[in-house]
Amino acid sequence: MQYAGFWKRAGAIIIDIILLGIVGSILKSVISNELVVAGIEILIGLAYYAGMESSEKQATVGKMVLKIKVVDIDGNRISPARAVGRYFSKILSAIILGIGYIMAAFTEKKQGLHDMIAGTLVVDAE
Repeated sequence: MQYAGFWKRAGAIIIDIILLGIVGSILKSVISNELVVAGIEILIGLAYYAGMESSEKQATVGKMVLKIKVVDIDGNRISPARAVGRYFSKILSAIILGIGYIMAAFTEKKQGLHDMIAGTLVVDAE
């Protein structure tokens, strides 16, 4: 397995954020209650990341564009439960000033904190 580098991962995140941002903008134009919109955005993010990363593709749209995918430590497709855990672990990676994401640039297996917590790797897709 060839571990995906930091910049590929960062590029994939940017693509995914843009896509989810478009969805969020549409929601905000239709629903005026910010709390309801925030709740819906969390659910959409959960469905998007967990659903796509545990799917046959093993990748979000951003990861597919950059030809990377999420696997477990043994290189297998992750379960929906592991994908949900990875999604919520990203909150921890983000709230500590993004250090959990930056860790992927410096760890041996290019893992972010959320990958370590969930037992996942991001690798180049074959």
